[in-house]
Amino acid sequence: MSAEPSTEKSIGGHRPPLQKIVLGSRGSELARTQTAMVAQALRQAWPVLEIATQIIATRGDIRTTEPIDPRAGRKGLFTGEIERALAAGEIDVAVHSAKDLPSEMTTGLGLSAVLRRASVADVLLAKRTGELSGTIATGSVRRQHQLRWKFPGILTVDLRGNVPTRLRKFVENDWQAVVLARAGLERLGYEVASGSFEFEGVALHAESLSPDDFLPAGGQGIIALQIRSDDENARGVVDVINHAEIFSCLEAEREFLRLLQGDCGSPVGVLSTISGSIMTLRAQVFEPPRVEPRIARVEGDASKPKKLAKELWEAING
Repeated sequence: MSAEPSTEKSIGGHRPPLQKIVLGSRGSELARTQTAMVAQALRQAWPVLEIATQIIATRGDIRTTEPIDPRAGRKGLFTGEIERALAAGEIDVAVHSAKDLPSEMTTGLGLSAVLRRASVADVLLAKRTGELSGTIATGSVRRQHQLRWKFPGILTVDLRGNVPTRLRKFVENDWQAVVLARAGLERLGYEVASGSFEFEGVALHAESLSPDDFLPAGGQGIIALQIRSDDENARGVVDVINHAEIFSCLEAEREFLRLLQGDCGSPVGVLSTISGSIMTLRAQVFEPPRVEPRIARVEGDASKPKKLAKELWEAING
C-alpha cells in the first residue's frame, strides 16, 4: 500500500522516498516490541516519515496447542499471513523474527534489511539451582535434541505460546527448567544478565547456554524486514537502517538451510559470525534416533556468504 513518494524534507536535508510506510507485525508482545524497535530506527533515519503498524494473526498464533515440527519455519507457520498481506499491498514492510522465515523466500518478496543482532544464546531458566535431572520444557525440537545430547537422562516436554505464556506454564508446573531465546527475554525486559529475575512472584535462575554446544536456529536474534521485490520506494526507506554484516550472516545461515531442506527435515542449528574479512559458519544436524549431531565448520571470505554456505553443506554431508 505504498503511499505517494514524499515531497517533504527530513532533518539534515534528506527526504524519505515515501511520506508514509505501513509495517506488518504479529500481535504478540514480543512481535510488537520488535516492530517498535524498527519504527524507532526508521524515525531516527527519517524524522518526517509517518509510520503505521498493522497487526496480523498467523497460523502459529492461532494454533497454539499443536506441537511444532522441525520444518515449521519452512511452512511459514508464523509468517504466511503477513507475507500474503505484503504481497497484496496491504502493508509495505513485514517485520519478522528471522528464524521464523521459510528458507525459500516467497516469489515476489525479498529481505531488504536487518537490525543489529541480539544475543544468539538460549537461556535455561530453573526454579532452583543444581544438576539437571528432571523435565525441561521447550517448544523447539532443535533444543530438545541438544538438551538430550548434553544432559543424558533428562526428559523434555513440548511447550507452546508466547514468552509470558511459556513462563506462566512453567511456574505452574513441576518441570525443573524451561529453555527460551535470550534475545526475546531481554527485549521484553527480563533481566537475564543478572542471573535471576522474578515472574509472577516466582524467582527464576537464568543461565545462558553456550552457543559452542547449543547452536541457535538460523536467524535467531535477528529482526528482518521483508518488502515486495519491486518496491524501490520501500527499499529506499528501510535500506538506511540495514546492518550489512548481520545481513551477510543471515544470508549464509538461510542459504545453508535452503540447501539442507531438500534432503533433510532434521532439527538444525547454524550460526555465522564475522571477524574482519573472515566469516565462520558452523552447523549441527540431528538425525533421530542418533543422539549426537553431525557437526561441521567452515571459514572463508565474508563477502561470499552463499559460497560458504555451500561449503558447509558439503562438509556436513561429507
